[in-house]
Amino acid sequence: MARKEKSEYIIQAVSHALDLLEQFHDDVDELGVTELSKRLKLHKNNVFRLLATLESRGYIEQNKATENYRLGLKALELGQTFIKQMGLLRQAKPILDRMVETCNETSYVAIFKEGHVVYLDVVETDMTVRVVSRVGSRMPSYCTAAGKVHLAFMSDEEINELLPSAELKTYTPNTHASRDALKAELKAVTDKGYAIDNEELDLGVRCVAAPIRDYTRRIVGAISVSGPSMRLPNQRIEQELVPLVLNAAEELSTRLGYHK
Repeated sequence: MARKEKSEYIIQAVSHALDLLEQFHDDVDELGVTELSKRLKLHKNNVFRLLATLESRGYIEQNKATENYRLGLKALELGQTFIKQMGLLRQAKPILDRMVETCNETSYVAIFKEGHVVYLDVVETDMTVRVVSRVGSRMPSYCTAAGKVHLAFMSDEEINELLPSAELKTYTPNTHASRDALKAELKAVTDKGYAIDNEELDLGVRCVAAPIRDYTRRIVGAISVSGPSMRLPNQRIEQELVPLVLNAAEELSTRLGYHK
C-alpha cells in the first residue's frame, strides 16, 4: 500500500487556525471578526469559533475596549520556548567554545525550569581534573550560580513560592541554610549582575554565572564557567572569570535581540 503524501493528512480546521494567527504580523496589532473573515475568506461564524478556541487556550485575547482581537501571551511563550531551546543553543555554542579557549575551564549554558536549573550544553576543559558534565541534569536553584542568577531577579513572593520552607536543604557547609540568608546574597547578585557558587552544591567546585536576556528583556538562561576550587581562587574569579562571563552573557543576549 502506497504511503500517503503528508498533505493528505492536513486538518483543515487547524490550518485555518494557523492562518488566523499569521494575520497578526508586522504592524498589525488588532483585527476584528469582519476583517479576519475577509482576509481568510471564511464565514464570520467560523472565524468566531476559531477565535473562541484560540482565546480559550491563551493564544488570542480580546481587547474589551475595541472588541478586536490580538495575540495572547501564549503566543509569546511559544516563541520564547523556541528561542530558549533552539536559538539559544545555536547562538551559545561558539561563545562557549571561545570562553573555554580563553580560560580553559568548563563552560555551560543553562535554563530555569520548574524551580530547578537544567544544563543544556557544555564545552569542557582539556584539563585532567575537571567538573563532571551536568548536561540534562536538574540542579537545585538556590545553591548553583546559574540558579541564583534567575532567583535574584524574582520577587519575594515568587521566591517564597519556589522555596516554601524557610529552612533550606544543605549540600555542603557552604550552602545557605535559610531562605533569608539566600535573599541577602541575591540582592548583591542583582546589584553586581552575576552570581558565584562557592562550593555550595559540591565541595571543591566553584562557578560563576551571568544572566542571558532575550529581546523582551526577560532572563531566558544563564551562561557560566565552572571548575575545581583549587584553580578558581577569588583573585582569578574577580579579575578573569567575572569579566569573561559578563561579556559572554552580553554577547549572547545581544544575539537574541536584547538591547540595553
